Amino acid sequence: MKISCPKSSLLKGVNIVSKAVSSKTTMPILECILFTVENNVITLTANDMELGIETIVDGTIYEDGKLALDAKIIFEIIRKLPDNDILIESDAACSTTIVCEKAVFTIPGRDGEEFAYLPSVETENKIIISQFTLKELIRQTIFSTLDNENNKMMSGELLEVSGDELRMVSLDGHRVSLRNVKLNDNYPPVKIVVPGKTLSEISKILTGEADSEVSIFFTKNHIVFEFDNTVVVSRLIEGEFYKISQLLHDDYETKVTVNKKELLNCIDRATLLVKESDKKPIIMTVSEEEMKIQLKSTMGSMNEDLMITKSGSDIMIGFNPRFLIDALRVIDDEEVSLYMINSKSPCYIRDEENSYIYIILPVTFNVNS
Repeated sequence: MKISCPKSSLLKGVNIVSKAVSSKTTMPILECILFTVENNVITLTANDMELGIETIVDGTIYEDGKLALDAKIIFEIIRKLPDNDILIESDAACSTTIVCEKAVFTIPGRDGEEFAYLPSVETENKIIISQFTLKELIRQTIFSTLDNENNKMMSGELLEVSGDELRMVSLDGHRVSLRNVKLNDNYPPVKIVVPGKTLSEISKILTGEADSEVSIFFTKNHIVFEFDNTVVVSRLIEGEFYKISQLLHDDYETKVTVNKKELLNCIDRATLLVKESDKKPIIMTVSEEEMKIQLKSTMGSMNEDLMITKSGSDIMIGFNPRFLIDALRVIDDEEVSLYMINSKSPCYIRDEENSYIYIILPVTFNVNS
């Protein structure tokens, strides 16, 4: 194999596929990036057997071939080379020479035929969505997934298609994040659970441009994302997602509408008095036209009043401040509405159209502590 690529193109490609390189494996080949040069195309591939990424890079081809190179080594070499064209050449024994200006590296490679190729997936059942929308959907829901191998279902997100609507839902046992968006076409129904890791890595690759599209294909065991000369293939999480329909209702005893930025900044200030290991709640006391925010900890106490619009009953309720901050940070509206029934029932943060719904369980508290 012999190719020459601009550093910027090569570095971008390696950075994209590196997100699917296995960090914990007994198979050295899974720590590699596969370079495939054929049919006038240079393709880079990584695959950890759960997530696979393939992307095309620009360059000049002198000789076809397949070669697997250690991902960490090749990334660091390319990153630290001068901003110029990089020549990569391998011999029959997979010994690989990398040349850029006066810098010359020689590293061992592996036979590309040993590499675990991406699974072949049918591309019939699909939807099309803008990169901007998909990136936003992930940003606004990913924070309430669990990073826990013992609870696979909570480590993923529900992706549900119904006609021209797409819904994404995540939950971690203490809160639920839900986003609904309209699609530009009607599609057959789909209901799958996508690993949170897959969505997180895709979000890092997407440019987020409104006029760039992503094609998403669905099968029984896999989901495929195609965009910008890149293909991402991921296994799905098997099983049925938690039934959240019983949580979705319009009942409330208290509705509070408040400036989002003011509420977020207030809670953020209060957390200055909370250690990472501390579980002190934020206490909200809602009365006519005013909401009092209180927090007491071993480091001190904080009180602040916010102007609100209220309908319904007065209420005093406690929350984990981090859960409120996570939800408020991803809401783009100037004002937010909180719906509550009592101090032991979940709080709903949602807009009029239910395009977003954040459900947060309250926590018990002692007013005097």
